[in-house]
Amino acid sequence: MKNNFISEIAVSIILLTLTVLLLNPLNLWMPREAHMGMIVALAVFFILFASFIWREKSIDEREALHRNISGRWAYLAGTTIAVTGVVVQSLQHTLNMWLVLSLVAMILGKVVGLVYGKLKK
Repeated sequence: MKNNFISEIAVSIILLTLTVLLLNPLNLWMPREAHMGMIVALAVFFILFASFIWREKSIDEREALHRNISGRWAYLAGTTIAVTGVVVQSLQHTLNMWLVLSLVAMILGKVVGLVYGKLKK
């Protein structure tokens, strides 16, 4: 269990690092080939991260509560950033379709998860 936790934290840190490194806005320090390699690495580490989330199991009520709280914080953080981006980009008249699609996917995922949870009981 402890080894799985350490692996999950390591994959999360690598995923965050790759995401931040991809913010090379002026192309000052990363050649195009390295950028493409980082995109592939980002996709691979996201798949690993998603597999950790998918395989999560709660042993007792306390762990289930912690999992629900962390999921709620993550959802609120993601939707807050997406809504802020939609508002700012709408005011600038440069609304990016992917930003709207990500917000729609997050909301639909939440609704589908709620319905699935109710039906599974």
